[in-house]
Amino acid sequence: MSNLLYFFAGLAALGVGAELLVRGASRLSLSFGISPLVVGLTVVAFGTSAPEMAVSVGAALSGKVDVAVGNVVGSNIFNVLFILGASALIVPLAVHAQVVRQEVPIMIGASLLFAALAFDGRIGFPEAALLFAALVAYTAFLVVQSRRESRATADEFAGEMPPPAAWDAHWGVQLLLVLGGLALLVVGAGWLVDAAVAFARAFGVSDLVIGLTIVAAGTSLPEVAASLTAALRGERDIAVGNVVGSNVFNVLGCLGLAGMAASDGLVVAPELLRVDLWVLLATMLACLPVFAYRHEIRRWQGGLFLLAYVAYTAYLVLYAQRHPLLPGFVDALLFGLLPAVALLLFLMWLKRRPRCENT
Repeated sequence: MSNLLYFFAGLAALGVGAELLVRGASRLSLSFGISPLVVGLTVVAFGTSAPEMAVSVGAALSGKVDVAVGNVVGSNIFNVLFILGASALIVPLAVHAQVVRQEVPIMIGASLLFAALAFDGRIGFPEAALLFAALVAYTAFLVVQSRRESRATADEFAGEMPPPAAWDAHWGVQLLLVLGGLALLVVGAGWLVDAAVAFARAFGVSDLVIGLTIVAAGTSLPEVAASLTAALRGERDIAVGNVVGSNVFNVLGCLGLAGMAASDGLVVAPELLRVDLWVLLATMLACLPVFAYRHEIRRWQGGLFLLAYVAYTAYLVLYAQRHPLLPGFVDALLFGLLPAVALLLFLMWLKRRPRCENT
């Protein structure tokens, strides 16, 4: 019971800490004359990934590298399959052309870079530094690109800023919000990781499975709230952009900092290389044709995303229990679900082909 209380207290601390950090950092940046567009592309966009950052770095520092890596891989899979799936069921999601042309390829490229670096079973300090340097370069690119954005785009990002208030108008209060948010993130991450490891031992499953499931879903709650709220408000493109930006930050930022913080680097579990890494890559690659198809994620596509996440979670549960149904379940996925998805994508291409030929 105490571990359960620590787990939920950790989630609450992460959520409140992320909110304080985003509000304080964004208001502080605006106080120093930085444009709302740049703040939206950096502080606000990355703020929802602060829990993943805190948990992964905290787990790496305490030697629980399976939780650190599993949290990032599981969060990115969860973000696409569950969050976008659930959001699309509420309302079909619009996909901006720039997301298809630029952001999704960058997300796929970041995932492929991670896979290449992790292929030998370890991400050392140089590889982790390379990931973090890629994040810095990506952020700088966004800032430079933002100078060419239209006024409408700037106003959209300005609308995502925390609403102004008298109580946090002074830079001193804003700095206290940043420090308080960081403190809550550190404390909450410690509670969450310790409780997750205790769960793993109690249920006889590995730290990796706990990181891929419970911790990944828990640290993705800010993305859940942001995307579902955007979908309900009709801001359908923000729901997609939030997930894509968060995934890039998770791979480059969270794994980069965690790898540099770990004394011996991040050891990548063999089972993650055999299955979960391929699920991650397949999920990221699937975004490109789905997003590009009429630039919209429809309800039935969202349902397929959710079904895929349920299937993946079921596999993890069966694998953790070494259940006798596992081989048959894997065969059903390999020879049933995957061919059906491939056929569906082919039919989508056929349906779109006449339109392409007429243009």
